[in-house]
Amino acid sequence: MTSTVVYNGALRAVSTHLKSGSSFETDAPTDNHGKGERFSPTDTLATSLASCMLTTMAIKARSMGFDLDGIKVDVLKIMKSDPRRVGGIELSFHIPDALKDMDEKTKTILKHTGNTCPVQKSLHPDIEVRVDWGSWAY
Repeated sequence: MTSTVVYNGALRAVSTHLKSGSSFETDAPTDNHGKGERFSPTDTLATSLASCMLTTMAIKARSMGFDLDGIKVDVLKIMKSDPRRVGGIELSFHIPDALKDMDEKTKTILKHTGNTCPVQKSLHPDIEVRVDWGSWAY
């Protein structure tokens, strides 16, 4: 088993990772009867894409002999209705100065690695994903 999720009332649930014991609480968003004081379940979906991209890119970078420390990704989740669902995810990469001048081949390898991460491959094709690579854009 990977995790457990316990509903604690007030539209909040606590997810616990069984191997590490680490946990986080989710809250319903303000536009769906919640207080919006924590990540919503759909926020975690969108955020997990950015986290997965960064993690797989960092694994690839490490195998190539360098680190990706300091890369930041801003995440925008776009909801749709009828039925209510995540309709889009927009990611904006912010590349630190130390990584901006990397050669094009390496950038291409890293971007491909991120774009083919397990979360990206698991998302329904109706979810439109847009990635702004910042200074790594072509």
